[in-house]
Amino acid sequence: MQSNMPRGTIEVDALREAPQTMSGSEMLLGNAYRPWPARITSMRDLTANEKLVEMRFIDERVREAFVHEPGQFLELSLFGVGEAPISITSSPTKQGFVELCIRRAGTVTSALHSMHAGDIVGIRGPFGRGFPVDKFRGNDVLIVAGGLGIAPVRSLINYIHDNRSDFGKVTIVYGSRTPSDIMFRDQFEMWRHRKDFELYLTVDHPDDTWDGEVGVVTEPMKRLDINPANTYGVVCGPPVMYKFVVQVMREKNIDYDHIYLDFERHMKCGMGKCGHCQIGHQYCCIDGPVFNYWEAKNIQGSM
Repeated sequence: MQSNMPRGTIEVDALREAPQTMSGSEMLLGNAYRPWPARITSMRDLTANEKLVEMRFIDERVREAFVHEPGQFLELSLFGVGEAPISITSSPTKQGFVELCIRRAGTVTSALHSMHAGDIVGIRGPFGRGFPVDKFRGNDVLIVAGGLGIAPVRSLINYIHDNRSDFGKVTIVYGSRTPSDIMFRDQFEMWRHRKDFELYLTVDHPDDTWDGEVGVVTEPMKRLDINPANTYGVVCGPPVMYKFVVQVMREKNIDYDHIYLDFERHMKCGMGKCGHCQIGHQYCCIDGPVFNYWEAKNIQGSM
């Protein structure tokens, strides 16, 4: 009988009782309610409020079996504290570990910020629907992110980076509130110096250290030279920016069905059970968090 559990989840009891010769595909069977233990292997400050956390599953067979798509998320459990949905920021091309960008915002994330390398957490997932990378292949990709929205699209950018010959021109526009709020500075430097990546950084409120662009992300977008016939647009960031970014994409003649929006801020249980992520008739954790523009347009209250 075919399992109705989300893709990429792993049956805990089946793995515990399984012979050591069990293949990774056979382990992806589905008890999505039980977290797998994982060890924090590194924690790095990105800003005053965000940390990049690398985790590795303790069971080697789980490490080998875990797969995800750019744009999917997982449920992070801190035993005795609680659970929170977090976007996966590492690329599927990097096997054996998972990277999460975690903002200190609540009970679970604040407790995580107090943990250290070697501590144990739990992971459920991956959940949701990611970016349609197969549609992007052979085309140009315009990625526009704001604030913490860079976390899930970093997975997509690094996936494209590791499969660079499969994609056309890649343009990244990223906006932050202040220079100190810019995340992944080291990777931005790497992308900036690649001839096959076009990068634009902008901030709302500059300081004495900033010599780059000032203003909202739509300003550098207006100057872009885009071939609309073969360009896909990706948007992720604060809800207020979506309407205006999509408007500029349309002014550049990018088709609505070539625009994808990430509603990662709406994620909750990941199972479509709690109802907190319901937008109109859709469950963001199952039907999203990545939606085509037309799908998002038809969801009451999303746009």
